[in-house]
Amino acid sequence: MASSTPSPITKAIFPVAGLGTRFLPATKAQPKEMLPVVDKPLIQYAVEEAYEAGVREMIFVTGRHKRPIEDHFDMTFELEVALENAGKQELLDVVRSVKPDDMECIYVRQAQALGLGHAVLCGQRLIGNDPFAVLLADDLMVGPQPGRGILKQMVEQFAEWRASILAVQEVPAEQTRRYGICAGTQVNDNLMDVNRIVEKPAPEVAPSRLGVAGRYILTPGVFHEIANQPRGVGGEIQLTDGIAGLLRREKVFAFRYEGKRYDCGSKEGFLQANVELALAHPQLGPGFREFLHGLGL
Repeated sequence: MASSTPSPITKAIFPVAGLGTRFLPATKAQPKEMLPVVDKPLIQYAVEEAYEAGVREMIFVTGRHKRPIEDHFDMTFELEVALENAGKQELLDVVRSVKPDDMECIYVRQAQALGLGHAVLCGQRLIGNDPFAVLLADDLMVGPQPGRGILKQMVEQFAEWRASILAVQEVPAEQTRRYGICAGTQVNDNLMDVNRIVEKPAPEVAPSRLGVAGRYILTPGVFHEIANQPRGVGGEIQLTDGIAGLLRREKVFAFRYEGKRYDCGSKEGFLQANVELALAHPQLGPGFREFLHGLGL
């Protein structure tokens, strides 16, 4: 992990309290965020992306059975000593890189699963009056090249516009029910000034096909909107509804990022991420590609 320039965004919320029911029985006794893609758990990809963008305060909004996430980012004294004594410096470096010395991990319990908006609200006291990022670990996001992660691209946009930034991508019409969908006025090729955002609309009433991916930079004004809204789709406190309220008082921009998103909340997306990232892996890639060719793929 590395970041060279100071970032205007130093805090990030990771909502990780979900039950992961789509991956049962694999998630019966472990958090879905700890499912590995190639050689790293999902949550580590998201944390590394945030760190690269200049975030140093990682706020995890957790629920029951999420202790493995805390353990993952904690120091493992016995493991480090064993690797050091065995002379396995390369593996020791890997273990120590999970949590750099200048990174702080804070855990807040979301007692009830009341929705993404509520999860974000749980981090309010730690965020204070600072702008902040929200990263959903289910969405594994890969930039176009090393050092160009999706959140880093968004932080650059925030530095220019000083307003909330939502990562968006074009989605098929039949999938609008899965996303917050936004519409607005085009500012440039990659940026839209949002004037409307709707949570999981039916295709026939969706204002566009621009779906919000699992990355947000938000101003602290969103907390007031979330806290004062009625429950939305599914009886939950929706982050999208909070952003819709924020729109009435502040600018919000939708940003078409460069890179690829894997929906690792679905089994298909999770398998795709494993295959494509394994093929791109410098050590594993060549042998894995040969294996796939041997299967006639």
